[in-house]
Amino acid sequence: MTRGISIRPLGPADRDAFFALRLRGLKAHPAAFGQSYEEAIERGPAQHDAMLDGARAVHGDVLLGAFSPPDGALVGTVGLKRETRHNERHKGYVIGMYVADEAAGRGIGRALMAELLARAGQIDGLRQVALLVTSSNGSARALYESLGFRVYGQEPDALCIDGAYHDAELMVRFVHAQPAPRGE
Repeated sequence: MTRGISIRPLGPADRDAFFALRLRGLKAHPAAFGQSYEEAIERGPAQHDAMLDGARAVHGDVLLGAFSPPDGALVGTVGLKRETRHNERHKGYVIGMYVADEAAGRGIGRALMAELLARAGQIDGLRQVALLVTSSNGSARALYESLGFRVYGQEPDALCIDGAYHDAELMVRFVHAQPAPRGE
């Protein structure tokens, strides 16, 4: 299903496409992100420069993009941000997972996460990858579970979107764990 999709780390040349896709995601699916659309506009694209220019790569941080043929349009993103405090450097966090609506259902999210986990497995000292998914997002939770993530807790009222509170599931996957069977 992901025929022709290429996944690679995003760099400075991808800044505008990344920010435009991020804004689309924030606007279309506000409960899927900790940052609001308005906050992203206020902070601007420069907020992502350290990740895009590779300055954080030495710590294990990366932003990946999925590009669709034939035009090479950016249709999905996911990031890994490693904890910087010495006693917590064994942990990383999935950030900014988003696949454009027109590209959904083609396995792009799975491919992005698989690449992210493969890269996480190559980071010296990284033991676990955690994420937060809103409780109402069953399809994302199912994807993460199929990749070996497990729920370890719930955060009530984790996000407040326009006055409505959303609970979230806290999920973790140990880097060298094998994914659960997909059930296909």
